[in-house]
Amino acid sequence: NDVHKKIEGDFLMNIVMELALIFGVCLVGVIVASIMPFAVPYSVISLLILMTLLYQKAIKPYQIEKASRFFIENMGIFFVPAVVGTMEYVETLKNYLLPFLVITLVTTPLIYFVTGWTVQLMLRHREKKGVRHA
Repeated sequence: NDVHKKIEGDFLMNIVMELALIFGVCLVGVIVASIMPFAVPYSVISLLILMTLLYQKAIKPYQIEKASRFFIENMGIFFVPAVVGTMEYVETLKNYLLPFLVITLVTTPLIYFVTGWTVQLMLRHREKKGVRHA
């Protein structure tokens, strides 16, 4: 029973530390965004900081794995407030439904194509350098 409590306590502490690390990076992103002379969303800055820290191996993926997995598995919940907020503007959005549909139908396949092409290009580049991907 004591061993079970110890394991449970360690698991909980790991999750808290992972969340603290992720939210700490977000806080740095907020600070950087607030001192920049032009508007950039703090979430974008935070993701760039996290990517840089992971790329430079200052943070190891296993250090944020459980919390990241939780956020990814429950991502849909985080979109609910945004969708509910748009419900206030249904009448306004009706006027722009056709342009939204056209833009979505044109840009979605374009983004898929560009993303796939970029990944293939980067994989070929890595193969030429002799680097294996994870």
